[in-house]
Amino acid sequence: MQLPDALLASLQGLPGYHAAAFQQAHRLPAPVSVRLHPTKSGRLQLPLAGSVPWAQHGYFLHHRPAFAQDPAWHAGAYYVQEASSMAVEQAFLQHRPAGPLRVLDLCAAPGGKSTHLLSLLNAETDILVTNDVIQSRANILLENVVKWGLPQAIVTNNDPADFGRLTGSFDVMLVDAPCSGSGLFRRDPEAIKEWSPANVQLCSQRQQRILADVLPALKEGGLLIYATCSYSFEEDERIADWLYQLADWEALSIDFPPAAGPVLSHSPQHGHPCYRFYPHQVSGEGFFLSAFRKKEAVPTFRAKPARSIAPPEAILRDMQRWLLPAAVYSIYQHEQQLYAMPPQLLDFFQTTRHLLKVKRAGLLVGEWQRNGLQPDHALAVSTWAHPQLPATLVDVDMARQYLRKEAMMPAEATLGWSVVNWEGHRLGWLKHLGPRSNNYYPKEWRLRTGGD
Repeated sequence: MQLPDALLASLQGLPGYHAAAFQQAHRLPAPVSVRLHPTKSGRLQLPLAGSVPWAQHGYFLHHRPAFAQDPAWHAGAYYVQEASSMAVEQAFLQHRPAGPLRVLDLCAAPGGKSTHLLSLLNAETDILVTNDVIQSRANILLENVVKWGLPQAIVTNNDPADFGRLTGSFDVMLVDAPCSGSGLFRRDPEAIKEWSPANVQLCSQRQQRILADVLPALKEGGLLIYATCSYSFEEDERIADWLYQLADWEALSIDFPPAAGPVLSHSPQHGHPCYRFYPHQVSGEGFFLSAFRKKEAVPTFRAKPARSIAPPEAILRDMQRWLLPAAVYSIYQHEQQLYAMPPQLLDFFQTTRHLLKVKRAGLLVGEWQRNGLQPDHALAVSTWAHPQLPATLVDVDMARQYLRKEAMMPAEATLGWSVVNWEGHRLGWLKHLGPRSNNYYPKEWRLRTGGD
């Protein structure tokens, strides 16, 4: 791997950078890591090799399996995530504000950090708004949030300025900003072709615009977590200094486990603590992380709540056989579609839906039809699915057949709707009609033969 000379020259003198070790690390294979779902159970066949020191459910693997051939991956039992980026967990846990939280993950696709945050939030009190401005990326984000199966999320497709209008609405804001990507060269060598000093400057300017547009939405005492996968000073420490032009901040330090590896840096003007992850010092890729506490007050966004119309009593009664009995949820009906969401999520959705492009709010339970509910795939993989739903047990070959959305006839299929279950993992819906069974796995997510 031939790293750009201009990049290497620009890193000279930065904390923790050692040219020979840095270049040698880029000649080695990138480590593979996953983050396990905190509550989904079922058999896992992963070659685990040790824990990621800054993430409770993060693990390194001995080698990279063919993840797409693993039904547990499709069921949302784990997320394939780069280890350095899991360090966001420490920034959040060490500095999370008190009380019920509204969290915004602004540049969220494909969804690694959003699913991570969902695992750290209190399902009974906290909500996550997870967003990407690019439509195609927002669709991928939606898929991964649905598979993760935790219901306290709203997936949106908005420009940062749209959130800026919701002044003082969020307690925590994660901005994993679009960047020049130098931290991912080892994992994606093709990205080297796109890197240039001019692109670094362009990304730095874009990061400033994004932050300036969205920061009014962070309330007083709110936590800002800023991150990039770039080594460039202009996208990292310089942005940390520039942020002080926008608001009054408290500098926040992040404690990592001993010998974990991140290098402490400081922004040159304000001395703000920042953390650099280098591949020659951590088992992970390049990453930059910093955290800020907002000290100045901002006006709080107020909107008249939309009038909520409760679904008919028959629908509410029927939901009890589909949803987890212990879940505390509100049912929202849009035309024939039924959504279940925590009450605090419904409240936020009702007051902001006219301002945001919402792709999904909470759990899409299904569509109400004449003969009852046609369940949605999201319900099958949700942690809110009733534990006693009928199940069709399959072996690994039939599980992959199901994930390819092929016609299938299990030997023992329950009449009507059932959840396809492999080794304790719920994969989706099957409807057995006697002479045949209909495969309801989402067509756009189906497994392509030979995929990794």
